[in-house]
Amino acid sequence: MTVSLPRAAQFLTIAVLASAVAVGCSKKVKETPPAETPVDNSGATTAPVTSTTPGAYTPADLDSDACLRQRVVYFDLDQDALKPEFQAAMSCHAKYLRDRPSARLRLEGNADERGSREYNMGLGERRGNAVSSALQANGGGASQLTVISYGEERPVCNESGEDCWSKNRRVELVYTDK
Repeated sequence: MTVSLPRAAQFLTIAVLASAVAVGCSKKVKETPPAETPVDNSGATTAPVTSTTPGAYTPADLDSDACLRQRVVYFDLDQDALKPEFQAAMSCHAKYLRDRPSARLRLEGNADERGSREYNMGLGERRGNAVSSALQANGGGASQLTVISYGEERPVCNESGEDCWSKNRRVELVYTDK
């Protein structure tokens, strides 16, 4: 016996299955608890990188150049395209990575609270990948970059409104020891 579903039910069934496949096929990323990172009033992280490896980069390297202090990239609503005003910072960070092969950079993608959790996780990843692509296009090494998405789970602002939401649509560039 064959059961025939109405066209709307067929569409809904296909959409649910496609969503389940997309979530099941998404890249699994092992989350590590974030360290407390100071943030200045522009939203840029200001914590220095520390390393105990002889000959590795030092905190002074990252804080000596103004363009390296720009460690947050902001995005428009529902967009993952890098804005032109962040191109210079991408070039600067890529040069830093080229000059220091041992440097590692974690790109933490975020979204505002609007949209489903699954959609925002994907959007955060696409934003992180956009920053990764820009860094690689400017000479940064793919092996030095790690993309992780937190979706809407790590807001820097918890109010509802465009001023707040715009601060949450971001990728944070976090230098790590390894």
